[in-house]
Parts: sequence; structure tokens; C-alpha cells
Amino acid sequence: MPAFAYQIRCTQQGCFRPARYKIAARWSDGVTSELKTYALCCRTCVRQALKESRHRQSECRLAAGESLERPGVYQLQGGKHDNELSRMTELE
Repeated sequence: MPAFAYQIRCTQQGCFRPARYKIAARWSDGVTSELKTYALCCRTCVRQALKESRHRQSECRLAAGESLERPGVYQLQGGKHDNELSRMTELE
């Protein structure tokens, strides 16, 4: 299936800049694993988006057997799957 090129915008309220980062946390149910997305954001909004995402994550309840890591910053890269995204720990 061909990839479509479109501009992803920052999801922070009032911001319309292009998103460069994904704020996400690794989730697993013991069988499968994926990144749970909390926000897509630009460089300007990354710290606020991370702070808000960590607060939201702290209120999550997990079912038996589930695990959810603390949200981190991942660089958005067109055409790449979640498990291929680079984590940007220097922005955390």
C-alpha cells in the first residue's frame, strides 16, 4: 500500500506548527506491544506536551497482565512503524 504524504500538525491547543515528535508510552498486554500515543507536537510544544502526557498516564488504570511505560519523546519519521521510531531522550 503506498504511503500518503500529508502534513501532521501539532496537537497542542492553539498551535498549528508541523508536528515533529510523538509523545508515547510502550504498552503491552503480555502478548502484543505498541506505542500508546498521547500527543503529536512541534519542537516548541514538546516539553508541555510531555508534562501533560505524563499526568494523563498517571491516571491510567491497567488490566491484569498489562504494562505501560512512562511516556517519552519519539521523533516522527514518515513511513516508519512505531517500533522503528527513534527515542529522543535528550528532550525528556
